[in-house]
Amino acid sequence: MTLQGKHVIVTAGPTHEPIDPVRVIANRSSGRQGFAIAAAAAEAGAHVTLIAGPVSLPSPPGATRVNVETAEEMATAVHGALPADVAVLVAAVADWRVEPSVSKLKRGSGPPALHFLPTRDILAELAESPSRPRLLIGFAAETENVAANASAKRETKKADWIVANDVSGDVMGGTRNRVQLVTAAKVEDWPEMSKEDVARRLIGRIAEELE
Repeated sequence: MTLQGKHVIVTAGPTHEPIDPVRVIANRSSGRQGFAIAAAAAEAGAHVTLIAGPVSLPSPPGATRVNVETAEEMATAVHGALPADVAVLVAAVADWRVEPSVSKLKRGSGPPALHFLPTRDILAELAESPSRPRLLIGFAAETENVAANASAKRETKKADWIVANDVSGDVMGGTRNRVQLVTAAKVEDWPEMSKEDVARRLIGRIAEELE
């Protein structure tokens, strides 16, 4: 299987949404799964644009890396990388942001009143874009009803596939993963394996689909 001549966009890691100059809204995503997918796509011959949130992982060989901090920056970078044959949105983008304070919020002032605003929905935006990739794949990090929630997300976001995983354990910080691939036709339950093996299997399925 090969992705020679194909352009694959991969997002990876968390986003950091500033509260003040020293505090952020974030999550536990390590970026490992997204980086592994970018590496596997490059190994398969694709031109890979890796849009990475704030993680300290080394860049995969053969991938063009774009570093971002916030959901807004990630969305802008994704749209700026189009057109693409495939987009694999692995990043755990923060769902909410606040208008950040220009100065540090002091503990002695009591708990701050934070007004939460939704961040941009990159997956849904890509699904409606005139430059929609031929194959649009999202990730769903769930703690219960994993397959059902992922199937609902696939339909709501108008994605082609959703890769769902149960993150109630050490998945987001660990080196192994167990996922379910949700397509329009079925739900595939993959066995637990290393994140690198998940990446290679997913890239193999992508190559088959594009053929």
